[in-house]
Amino acid sequence: MDLKHLRAFAVLAEELHFGRAAERLAVAQPQLSVWIRRLEQDLGVVLFDRSSRVVRLTDAGQAVYGPILKTLESASLIERAAMLGSSAVVGQVVVGYAGASSRDVVPPLAKAVRMAEPGIELKLRSLVYGGLAPGEVAAGAIDIGFSRLPVRDKDVRTRIFAYERILVALPEDHKLASADVVPLADLGSEPFVAFPATIGSNLRNATTRLALEAGFSPRVMQEAPDSYAVLSLVAAGVGVTLTLSSVTHVNPPGLVYRELAGPPTYLAVVVVWRDRGVSRATQAVLDIFEQVRPTPADPPGRVLD
Repeated sequence: MDLKHLRAFAVLAEELHFGRAAERLAVAQPQLSVWIRRLEQDLGVVLFDRSSRVVRLTDAGQAVYGPILKTLESASLIERAAMLGSSAVVGQVVVGYAGASSRDVVPPLAKAVRMAEPGIELKLRSLVYGGLAPGEVAAGAIDIGFSRLPVRDKDVRTRIFAYERILVALPEDHKLASADVVPLADLGSEPFVAFPATIGSNLRNATTRLALEAGFSPRVMQEAPDSYAVLSLVAAGVGVTLTLSSVTHVNPPGLVYRELAGPPTYLAVVVVWRDRGVSRATQAVLDIFEQVRPTPADPPGRVLD
C-alpha cells in the first residue's frame, strides 16, 4: 500500500466529498479517484459508497479508518525521526485541555515545544471540563492534562502552575453590582447559573462548598456547558455565578465581575501526568512546561484543596 493512497483515503473520509478532498490534497479529482480505486484493489474491499450524490464510508471503510490514521501517525513519526537524527526526542504527546482558562497555557507550550524539541508532535484534545483530565490521563487517553485541585486519582501526579482567584459575576443592573466587594452570603437568595453538577467541574464543586460555608445551598436555575455560555446567561439576567480570574477576558455586554468579600480564595491549577510509564517525549514536554510555567509562590488568602 502506498502512503499517498492512505492519506487520500483519510482526507476523503473526513470530507466525504471528492472535490473538497482533491482540493485539500492539491490534486485533480480524477487523480484522487484513481488513488482510492488502487487502495480498494490493494485491500480487496470497497471503501466508499458512491451510489448516490453523497459519498459515504462503507462498513469496510469504517473498519479501516482508525488503523489507517494510526499508520499515518506512525509514518509521520518515522519521517520526523529520520530528519532529526537519533539524538532528538521523537514522539507524539496527547495534551488534553478544557475551557477558556486554557487560552494562556496551550499556545506558549506548543511554541516552546516546537522550538526546543521539533521531533515531538503535540496532539491537542479538547475536554469538556478540566476535572475530567486526571481520569483521562489515568486511563491512557491523554498523556498530559490540565486540571484544578483537588485531584483524587492516585494513579496520576500533579504540579501547580497557577492560582485562579474566585470571583462573582453579576448582571450589570443587579443590586449588588455597584459594590466593590460582594459578601457571598448576600447571594443566598439569588438564582445561580453553573456548570452541570454531573460532569467533573471543580468550579461547580467549589461553588457549592463555599456557599454551604456561607450558610446556604446555591439554587441553580440554569446549567450551561462552558464559561462563555455561563457568563452570557448571567449577562442576560438569568442569574449570578461564581467564576475565575482566568476568564475575565470573557466580557459579554451586561456583565460585571466583582471580588468576594473577605480574604481572596483560589483554586490551584495543575498539570497532570501518569505516575508510571511516562515516555521520553512526555517527560520532555513536562520539563519544557515547567520552564514556561514554573510553580508560583503561594498566594495571600485561601487555596481550596
